Amino acid sequence: MAKPNNEEFLDDIATAEAEELAEEMAEISEEAAELDTLRAERDAFKDKFMRALADAENVRKRGERARREAEQYGGSKLARDMLPVYDNMKRALETVTDEQRAVSGALIEGIELTMRALLDVFGKHGIQVVSPQVGDRFDPQMHEAMFEAPVPGTKAGDIIQVSAEGFMLHDRLLRPAQVGVSSMPAS
Repeated sequence: MAKPNNEEFLDDIATAEAEELAEEMAEISEEAAELDTLRAERDAFKDKFMRALADAENVRKRGERARREAEQYGGSKLARDMLPVYDNMKRALETVTDEQRAVSGALIEGIELTMRALLDVFGKHGIQVVSPQVGDRFDPQMHEAMFEAPVPGTKAGDIIQVSAEGFMLHDRLLRPAQVGVSSMPAS
């Protein structure tokens, strides 16, 4: 009779071990599921963080570019408003005769100095004069055609007259040069 008792005891141990193993396996699978959930959540937060970091970098770059453009081109309205002053002073200097220069030399010299000072200020702020010459080719990116006329000895598209100089602000056109263009047909 002692044998059956020992076998029952061994069966109870085996059953207890099996139950304990099943509980441990259930805990492990619960922990594994929780770990998988935490990993997925971590990956989602990492993705959001990386996107937010990239967005912040893009905003910083956009702001820097906007600041540079404002610095370079912020005065374009004022510069455009100063161009008629340049045009008028240039016309005034072009109409001065030798007789007027002899009578009012100091006044004319003052106007010339003022014109040079204006050009120096333009240069300091990145404004360059676009001065096409008669005979140059018409460039629609830099010139504005005020009229077309057939002029013998020229080719179609040649500049035949310069009405007003143009201006560039750094690499942007502030005002195109106003020119007359030949419309001479090809022979």
